[in-house]
Amino acid sequence: MSNGDEEPDAEKTEAAEGSSEPPEPADPEPFAERLDEAADAVDRAETEDDLDRVEATLDEIEADLEDAVFAVEIEDEAEEAEEDEADEAEEANPRDEFEDRLDDLRADVEDQRGPYRQDITDALDDAVSTIEDSEWTKEGADSVVDAVGKYVERVGDTLEETFAYDAETPADAAMALASVKDAVNETPLDPDDDAETIDALLVAAENLSSDLDDAQVWSDLEVREQLRREGFYDVLDPETRKDFPPEWSAIKLYEKAGEFEPILSAMEKLDSDFMEDNILDSIEHEAPTAAYEPVHALAQRRNKQPVRILGRIGDERACDTLADFLGGGDVALEQVSLRALGAIGSEESTEPVAQRLAADDPSIRSAAARALGMIGDTRAIEPLGDVLDEDEDDSVRASAAWALTQIGTQEALETAARHADDRSYIVQVEAEKAAGV
Repeated sequence: MSNGDEEPDAEKTEAAEGSSEPPEPADPEPFAERLDEAADAVDRAETEDDLDRVEATLDEIEADLEDAVFAVEIEDEAEEAEEDEADEAEEANPRDEFEDRLDDLRADVEDQRGPYRQDITDALDDAVSTIEDSEWTKEGADSVVDAVGKYVERVGDTLEETFAYDAETPADAAMALASVKDAVNETPLDPDDDAETIDALLVAAENLSSDLDDAQVWSDLEVREQLRREGFYDVLDPETRKDFPPEWSAIKLYEKAGEFEPILSAMEKLDSDFMEDNILDSIEHEAPTAAYEPVHALAQRRNKQPVRILGRIGDERACDTLADFLGGGDVALEQVSLRALGAIGSEESTEPVAQRLAADDPSIRSAAARALGMIGDTRAIEPLGDVLDEDEDDSVRASAAWALTQIGTQEALETAARHADDRSYIVQVEAEKAAGV
């Protein structure tokens, strides 16, 4: 008999401790089938309740997916435990596909929802704020009063009600608009049963917003008057003048004609993110040297499109600014900056670019190698050769081989050609090009 003080059985303890085995791998097929069924349910959904049920189903699938462990993940854990090489070809993980499909289905559900009364009242709140916060010209004030009157009439027709409207100033119009918003809030509107009514009210609110955007404020008058005196709008004909905003039409016409001076003048004067984006798009197509100063100013805000344009302009004055963006932790910005430095091709950039061959992120190392190839400085041959011999990422090594071929000296070509029988096919391809030059 045991008195309760005996030592535990060593064999049993060892067995218990060693009994932890990898979980049974989950079968991906049921997840794929459940997601297919959910997609069909989204297509069939006709009401908010239908969409709520689909969303609940997606929540269940997501919860089950979080608990699932797929065979490829078990293998990855085993390889990591054995400290195998991390660069072996990886099998696609079904989890990634399922998570992407869940995201897409949730987006589809949201696209099918509404519109809701809240969408209308939010739009009206924005309209009231616009009216109250803007400094209107006389013509603009009249336009605001007319626009709100037109909106009030549309809402009355839609709701089959009559709203009094006798506004004479934008302030009066804002008060009337707030009253209409209260009336909309008090009207019972079901997203399913009253979908057409809600949609009509939302369209009317969006039209009001557009009309308010068209109404003239003093800042518009000042800028447009300056542009008018410069002849900026002379490129427009009666047909293109109808488009809004007219500046956008004018910029497209100047871009087509290859005339960038008026575009750059508008860029300096127009205080609009929308117009800035469109002007940058126009400039990027041709990258005129005259655009350097304003584009460089925007690039200093670490905006990627201006950085890209600086590379296309090719002005070496940008190199110091672009070099400052290397190593800052923003991978996307650094990739764009490296490509821009490569496109400019200044040998003064060789050293800061070559230093990024040691970056932790392989995409940055690859971009740095290619930038060195575009610069073409022979001082880069040795560090590129080291990358080709030692880097663990085959895509980075392939970029180094490509860069050596671009440099094109006998030493560079021989350095790359030594890897014509490389273990990696993509490295072989680039090395064979060097050998065949």
